[in-house]
Amino acid sequence: MITGPRPSLPERTAAARLIVVLRGERADQYAPVLETLASAGIRSVELTLTTAGTLEELPPLLERFCEQLDIGVGTVTDPADLRTAAERGAHFIVTPITRADLLEFAAEAGIAIVPGGLTPSELHEGWAAGAAAVKVFPASVVGPAYLKDLRGPFPGIRVIPSGGVDLEAAAAWLQAGAEAVSVGGPLVGDALKGGDLEALAERAARFVGVTTREAGA
Repeated sequence: MITGPRPSLPERTAAARLIVVLRGERADQYAPVLETLASAGIRSVELTLTTAGTLEELPPLLERFCEQLDIGVGTVTDPADLRTAAERGAHFIVTPITRADLLEFAAEAGIAIVPGGLTPSELHEGWAAGAAAVKVFPASVVGPAYLKDLRGPFPGIRVIPSGGVDLEAAAAWLQAGAEAVSVGGPLVGDALKGGDLEALAERAARFVGVTTREAGA
């Protein structure tokens, strides 16, 4: 159970209400995509550990983009990786699972963590342990109405849906009260495989238009 103040998501991420998930083959593919996303108004990204070299590339990417983007590290399932990500400057941690040791390490490191789950028990476990928010994954299985169900027994829970969240679903989840939305393929498309960066910028701008706090207020 949480005993001190609950960590918060970084300010830019909280205001943007949108985390763009980048999952590619190699971390050296990140930079042009990050440049395009930042120029299109994206303010928060999650670099995934299933992308080879992510932890190695994290420091130079932070140095280059930290004035424009919050950069978190996702798909974290091992405490050693969490510690490395925190030591190398990650702004937040995302994990697809709810594991006590990950939450404990995040608390010790003083870094916001968003653990994943689907059932009420999993989501409550992460929230009660001090998560900044909990990730409903895969969100497409339950839909935005699930948030109202969760808020019955857990009125203060902060939820970030992930998995199959397209533009329409992003708007619906935020209208239902989600803290933010986590979006991968519907926004990123084939950009990490050499796809059209102008098309990426257009998709990003559409998402920004429905997710930023000013636009959604």
